[in-house]
Amino acid sequence: MSFPRLKVGLYAFLVAAVFVLASYRLFRRADSVVPSKDQVLIGIMLQGLTSAHYQPEKVDDAFSKRVFDLYLKHLDPRKQFLLATDVEQLRRYQTQIDDEVKNGTHEFLDLSTKLMAQRTTEMQALYREILAKPFDFSTEESLQTDFEKAPFPADKAAQHELWRKLLKYETLSRVAEMMDAQEKAKDAKPTGATAAPAAANAAAPTAAEPVRTPVQMEIEARKRVLKSYDEQFEDDNVDANERLTNYANAIANTYDPHTEYFAPKAKEDFDYEMTGRFEGIGATLREKEGLIYVDEIIPGSASARQGDLKKGDALLRVAQGAAEPVSIEGWRTAKAVTLIRGKKGSEVRLTVKKPDGSTKIISIIRDVVVVDEKYAQSSVITDKGQKIGYLRLPGFYADFNDNGGRSSSDDVKKELAKLNAEGVKGVIMDLRFNGGGSLTDAVSMAGLFMESGPMVQVRDGQGRTQVLTDNDPHVQYSGPLVLLVNKYSASASEILAAAIQDYHRGVIMGSTSTYGKGTVQRIFDLDEALPAELNSVKPIGSLKLTTQKFYRVNGGSTQFKGVVSDIVVPDLYSYLDQGEKESDYPLKWDEIQPARYRPWDAAPALEKLRTNSKVRVANNPSFKVMDEMVKSMRKRKDETTVSLKLSAYRAEQAESKAISDRYEAAQKTTTALAFSPLSADVRALGGDTVKVNRAARFTKSLKKDITIGEAVSVIQDELK
Repeated sequence: MSFPRLKVGLYAFLVAAVFVLASYRLFRRADSVVPSKDQVLIGIMLQGLTSAHYQPEKVDDAFSKRVFDLYLKHLDPRKQFLLATDVEQLRRYQTQIDDEVKNGTHEFLDLSTKLMAQRTTEMQALYREILAKPFDFSTEESLQTDFEKAPFPADKAAQHELWRKLLKYETLSRVAEMMDAQEKAKDAKPTGATAAPAAANAAAPTAAEPVRTPVQMEIEARKRVLKSYDEQFEDDNVDANERLTNYANAIANTYDPHTEYFAPKAKEDFDYEMTGRFEGIGATLREKEGLIYVDEIIPGSASARQGDLKKGDALLRVAQGAAEPVSIEGWRTAKAVTLIRGKKGSEVRLTVKKPDGSTKIISIIRDVVVVDEKYAQSSVITDKGQKIGYLRLPGFYADFNDNGGRSSSDDVKKELAKLNAEGVKGVIMDLRFNGGGSLTDAVSMAGLFMESGPMVQVRDGQGRTQVLTDNDPHVQYSGPLVLLVNKYSASASEILAAAIQDYHRGVIMGSTSTYGKGTVQRIFDLDEALPAELNSVKPIGSLKLTTQKFYRVNGGSTQFKGVVSDIVVPDLYSYLDQGEKESDYPLKWDEIQPARYRPWDAAPALEKLRTNSKVRVANNPSFKVMDEMVKSMRKRKDETTVSLKLSAYRAEQAESKAISDRYEAAQKTTTALAFSPLSADVRALGGDTVKVNRAARFTKSLKKDITIGEAVSVIQDELK
């Protein structure tokens, strides 16, 4: 997720000065002995967190317990390696970590590293022993997939049982995929016989291959799981630097979820991501409980155009084209990315676990992000003889290194001018999946829809409040306005939505609430904060820390709670526990003194619009099936045990697919929205139909978007 940026001038200089001064005092020693890298890193991090974080924590026993819990969670997220007795050994340090970081010692880190190394060696022998014997998929047993609910194994026997079930589950899921692929190939027509294997994976038989029995599939699946684990363990030697990085991040993350330590290589990856130069599948990833999840699909990327990979999907296996898939369960994101990234034009096949528990194999041809699709785009929807504008904003972008560079607020201003020229009677602005970006652009963009005034307030850790105002009295667009949001609309998106809501300027519509990220982060290069006598430990990395907090003009924070929609509609992502409030150690909601502002004179009649929308949604077949699908997903998500009986497992998968198929069928019967390109865009492209169609392709997947359809109806209600 991108984060808002604020040019703070003197503030940034003062914070940097504090860093340098603190580091100098911390490490200047009478004996002239140069401290170790871990002492320097942890010391300088704590100095920075204490002096510059929005809400600095007292380094005491409570701090120590938070670090202990979070580091243990990161160290062995699936509770596969450490025994309960190991955890008890580590627990001796539960209230001593604060003392260690103050004194520059690291006995807790050393012991955890030693125990993990020992158990990793033992588990390598264990999984080979287990995979040497066939699994019986006819027995009634299950696996707990929510590892937070499961205890650490009490002894070696319990650990053996845990690994047996984990390996059985991985083998079973592959056997199920083989069976599905074989059935699909059998049912396919002769002309399509060669297409099915390519769309599935290497496990699918071609027309010339013999049909495999369940026994043969089980043997083949075990071989593949063994090969995958051998490769993982062979390349999974966690060095001291990585352990130190994980430990440093556990310390940083206890302050808030967006405060992070970046090792030098991680900082390079972060900078690469922020430039927008993506070559690969175009998805950002995150780790959670031993799995790697899709965190964001980049607009204009190969994944966005292919369409099957979604935010919230868990990546299980990665294959280079038709090659053997490699399991990435339990991997670190940095390692998994090396398999997922690749050259333009190459194929990657991802085996993903959908949030409803079903698995799917997705083939993506890697490509470079189509830059234009990352920017604001608009189109016209014709409904009941009325023209309604649709404007999509994937992010709040700005070129901070070029004052004359492209910015999202300037682009939205231009799109609104074109929509006005079309004579639209209302505008739908789509902020779904918009993770934020430039704070300045959010402020000026809000000013496009209303007269000058305060748009957001920003407060630092010392309680100093700054009111950010749009000073341009010109209103670019003054008609009916609907902002579409979901649980992934965050940061700058929430600033814009909150301003529109507080001024009663438009209707916020979508999921129950937005993400709830109401904080500002800055990145500090820790190397710059070190005196010359510590050059030997460089490069040491960077620290991204929370320095400020956003507040609405009504005084309430967007942090934690997000922005509550005026009109709530069913949302496929509503069953997911996503948002700031579900993260570890989030900053809480609070409020400050409201700013002085004057609401919009022609406020929408929310009660009427809300009532009419509820009636339409209740009678819409697609929304009905979506609601059923959401309830099924919620049930599946809450039921965190999975059957290890093949027939039961396949039945559960079939049930999920049946509901998904019903939703897709309902979507097909939905009347398509009549999107058309803007006249100004057609003229700019010289009437070249190929270029016009390429420019308008962003609306292809939106024509049967029932949420946009309902937004059109809301605007029609306003026009009555």
